[in-house]
Amino acid sequence: MIRVLVAYASERGGTAEIADWAGAALRQAGVDADVRPAGEVTSLDGYDAAVVGGALYAGRWHREARRFVRHHADALAHRPVWLFSSGPLDRTTEERDIAPAPGVAKFARRINAKGHATFGGRLTPDARGFLASKIAKRMSGDYRDRDHVTEWATGIADDLRKAAV
Repeated sequence: MIRVLVAYASERGGTAEIADWAGAALRQAGVDADVRPAGEVTSLDGYDAAVVGGALYAGRWHREARRFVRHHADALAHRPVWLFSSGPLDRTTEERDIAPAPGVAKFARRINAKGHATFGGRLTPDARGFLASKIAKRMSGDYRDRDHVTEWATGIADDLRKAAV
């Protein structure tokens, strides 16, 4: 069975939940998926592929996602990898594909990622922190689309099965 690591970096839990949805879709499609916080992963040994996701803040990928890719770049470059970002606090990800933020695009090139998806974000009205609370006053909401995540992850499973044949 194909074994995939889904590593994520999440500040407020929304990206973690997207990673869980992706892991569930991969398992439903017949792939063994292990969903873990990026900061807890010490090795990619035993994984055939990886999905790495991070929340976007002011156009930058979460620090733990950046650290994970830098630390595991050699191992990631030798297996199929897909990246995802979460963060837009609107419905634009339902209307069109959104290119990765420049820093994420650089990581994608460095490890030869197979693909990238941007999913909507989530920010609760009672978000803590100076900047988050200011943004929440005018843009709070849950803009994530579970069906979109499931479709994307199912496509990854299909690609992995085709490559294994």
